Order: sequence, then structure tokens, then C-alpha cells
Amino acid sequence: MHSAERLKGIDVFVATVAAGSFTAAADRLNLTGSAVGKAIARLEARLSTRLFERTTRRLELTDAGAAFHRICVRVLEELDSAERVLAADAAEPSGRLRVDLPATFGLRKVMALLVALVKKHPRLQTHVSFTDRFVDVVDDGIDVAVRIGGADTWAPNVGHRFIGKERLIFCASPGYLQQHGTPQTLQDLWSHDTVTYGRADGTSSPWLIAADHGPTERRSVESRVVVGHGEAQLDAVVAGLGVAQLATWLAEDELRAGRLVPILPDLEVDGLPLHIVWPLSKQLLPKVDAALNHLAAQLRINNDPMT
Repeated sequence: MHSAERLKGIDVFVATVAAGSFTAAADRLNLTGSAVGKAIARLEARLSTRLFERTTRRLELTDAGAAFHRICVRVLEELDSAERVLAADAAEPSGRLRVDLPATFGLRKVMALLVALVKKHPRLQTHVSFTDRFVDVVDDGIDVAVRIGGADTWAPNVGHRFIGKERLIFCASPGYLQQHGTPQTLQDLWSHDTVTYGRADGTSSPWLIAADHGPTERRSVESRVVVGHGEAQLDAVVAGLGVAQLATWLAEDELRAGRLVPILPDLEVDGLPLHIVWPLSKQLLPKVDAALNHLAAQLRINNDPMT
């Protein structure tokens, strides 16, 4: 059966349940009572199921009719929502747009893009949150988020668009290297002071090592300094507290200015993937569509910090 055929009679059925009788439903739908009765009869025949128990006083839903009614109400609500979205598709993006960003990456790479978006669409009201914890965009009411990692955990109701991968490099300040020497091998690294990123549980993130062009391994590091914020970690490395493995998007300005020096280029590796994510149910809303298109066009990860 064609899908359009399955929708026939559903609106009449739902209206009849709400009205309590064929006559009252006919008044609401501007039909005759006979037309309503025939529509319900055709629906029952197609489903091979009685939806109502008919008495002289009122209509009573059967158990099957009650279950079918719950589904029909949901279907009609979804259709109504879809029609509203499509009707608004050509409208100027407006209303509250909730955006969630990773703390450091959001400040360094995304916030300026959102400022430009708001200037372009004056009716847009943007609420931006910064957090490094996992955010469920559906349950937490987020319209658009940028996520580092998490590619293996997508829910079926969440859309995602790949925007690049981190590139991780080892680096230190010129002053630190002048005082302690420049590591020439992987083994040399283990004798140096290190600055690592710390988690809320008190542990520090391991280094990703791909020695001899083999598979990438996670290596635990005994750190002199553990910092729980990307900007603060960067500041500690620039201040000469040790060697760190940093994403190029984080260290690019300092590398270009000479405040940091890359070391052991053969040990550069890919880090976590970055994605734009959003609830699929909101994809066609003008405000969400505008944000997705703007960020996807502008947000690219430059893996060469010296260009």
C-alpha cells in the first residue's frame, strides 16, 4: 500500500475520539455524520480491526483502537511540526539559538564565527555555553554543538558533520630548551619536565605516540605540572615549565610568534576528530540551518601552524 493511503482517515479518527461521536466530529470537520462514519468504517476495514465499540449512547475505543489512537496523535503532531518548519524555511533566522562549545577550542576558534553570525542575523538570540564535559544535545536542549572526539557514540537522533582532525605536536619554550637541551629521540622525552592536561578525576591525559611510523599508542606521563584547562596548559608551556604535546589549533599563534618551538617532528600524530552536531529534529529550523551552514563553511582545522 502506498504510504499516502495509510494516512487516509487518520485525521477523522482522531477528531472522532476527541469529539466523542460521529456527529460532533462531523461538526468539527465540516462533514456529514455519514461521511465520518464511512471514513471510520473504511479505516477499520483496511486495518482489519475494530477501533470503536458502538453503543446507543457513546463511542468507546477498543484496546486496539486506544493503542492506534496514541500512535495517530503522535504522527499528526509530527506532520504538523514538519509543516511549520517548512513554512518557516524561507524566514529570517530568529529566536533563541543554544550553542555548546568545548571551552578552549570554542573561545579560540568558534566564538568569533558566532559573533559574525549574530551580526548577520539581528533577530537571532544566541546563548553560548562552554564546557569540556559530554553534552547530550537532545536531552539538554542544545541546538548546535561542536564536539572534540565522540565519533563512535552518535545517537540515531543526532546529526553530525566532520570538520577535521586535531594534529598533535611536541613543543617547548625556547628558554626551556636552552636550559635543558632539545630532545632528539623519544627516549630523551622521558627525562624532561612535562606539562600535561588534567582531568577532573585527578588523572592526566596520556601522550599519543606513533614511534617508527607504527600504530599510535597511549603512553602515561609522569608530569611536573598538570593543568585542567587548555589555555592555562599553554601558558605553562610558554612560561618554560616543560615539554607538552599540544594540538596545533591551540599552539599555532605561539609557534608562529616563536614563543614555542616544535620538537621531534617525526612524532607528530593525528589527535581527536572534530564535529558539528545537532538534533535531527531541529535540522530544518532556519536558525539551526543558518548556524550549521555558517560554521561548516568557516570552521576548518589548519594542521600546519606555520602557514
